[in-house]
Amino acid sequence: MSIVEELAAHIPTARGGVWELTAPFTGAPLAQIPQFTAEDVELACTRARSAQVQWARRSILERRALISRILELLQEHRAALFDILQLEGGKARIDAVSDYGEAMLSGSWYARRVERLLRAGSHAGAIPGLTTTTEILHPKGVVVVIAPWNAPIAIGAGDSIPALLAGNAVILKPDNQTALSTLFLRRIAAAAGLPAGVFQVITGEPAEIGDALIDGADYVAFTGSTATGRKIAARAGERLTGCSLELGGKNPMIVLPDADLDRAASALPRASFANAGQVCLTAERLYVHTSILEEFIDLAGRKTHAMRLGASMDFECDMGSLTTPSGLRRTSDYVEQAKVSGAQVHIGGRARPDLGPLFYEPTIMSGVTSDADLHTAEVFGPIVSVYGFDTEDEVIDLANSTQYGLSASVWTRDIKQGAKLAARIDAGAVNINDAYTAAFASHAAPSGGMKASGLGRRHGVAGLLRYTESQVVAVQRLASPDSRLGLPRSVHGRLMGTVIDVLTRVRR
Repeated sequence: MSIVEELAAHIPTARGGVWELTAPFTGAPLAQIPQFTAEDVELACTRARSAQVQWARRSILERRALISRILELLQEHRAALFDILQLEGGKARIDAVSDYGEAMLSGSWYARRVERLLRAGSHAGAIPGLTTTTEILHPKGVVVVIAPWNAPIAIGAGDSIPALLAGNAVILKPDNQTALSTLFLRRIAAAAGLPAGVFQVITGEPAEIGDALIDGADYVAFTGSTATGRKIAARAGERLTGCSLELGGKNPMIVLPDADLDRAASALPRASFANAGQVCLTAERLYVHTSILEEFIDLAGRKTHAMRLGASMDFECDMGSLTTPSGLRRTSDYVEQAKVSGAQVHIGGRARPDLGPLFYEPTIMSGVTSDADLHTAEVFGPIVSVYGFDTEDEVIDLANSTQYGLSASVWTRDIKQGAKLAARIDAGAVNINDAYTAAFASHAAPSGGMKASGLGRRHGVAGLLRYTESQVVAVQRLASPDSRLGLPRSVHGRLMGTVIDVLTRVRR
């Protein structure tokens, strides 16, 4: 029995029927995914809320031990997970490794530090020596994690683990297309001993269950499109429910005239074409100094031409296929429309049905004007547009001329100048001489976007504390600051003014 057949045999049932999942590599049926209804979601939220109470009462060390066991089991079964990620998502195997790697590295970072991060902290009191103030962190309650189809484990596990460590119950909602990997995660969690109800996976169409999920949550962590993120924020806002949103990107890659061109061009297969370009962090806009523009395009074309495309279930291929038929249509439409508008295709620019139904060649284009949708829209496919620039002020204006602000990169031998330039870019993360991994894989640092690229942060302290509520407990010794101590009002008022002036000086 294959891993998919074995997993399918343990998929839970739901009231909403099933959804037929097809394999991107072949177009053949792969599995039937149960479809939950709004009523199913309400029941799941009830189970989660009940289970969360007992889960939160467990010590941090107990919770950490169970999460560590989940990570151990994922490591033991990583080859099976790689297979599932490839079969359901059309990924090259190296992209499956990246998906797994984010979950493992971010999860282990939190597991090692959770006790310190959640420890009650002391703060300066209202009156030094007389007031003791302690901050306690409580779990939110029920956290809904909505994971995208392009990174179901990286985001599904990566966002769920800190929420669980903080004492929350988690309901994970994957996309139907990549639900098998999250259902695999659910089985791993059960095998590790995570209590029933504490971690659940809900599958179904957003139109059917989306509102019920948001309404049943105490916090929502969403990764996906900006359009959907706005709807979630509005719905959550009606209930004053907190949310974090990692949304779209139209990320610039700036190549300065002193850059190591071979290094920059060699990075392009990962910088722009990782997971067939279906990564929110990949570079879609390349700004190259005019003095090196032709040389860079030629070198980048040769590096891209050397990429190996295919449906290999080993590490022989650099890029897999697109994941959905709509993704293939969108990619093709962007290229064809840009060509009509006068853009030039330097390499790629065509589908590869000889390799599989959803393959599209990695594509480098220039001369993409504002008349083409490709100029401003997030492609989420293997297409990159190259533009020339002459001055640093010009390229900063170009880099910031977008509604998005997720990621960016600067390529230069002058690190100090690169850092100065990076600080002028409107993006949540800017990498110097690296596409996006350097920043995103720095798990101690917060990760997220500016402008229409989202709200809130994952990773770092912020990525854990978003799942908590802060409570302050203050103890006052002797007299209260509000007590008149039997003094006349006028004397008390003047005395309080003097005390405030003294405290203001002391607290500087």
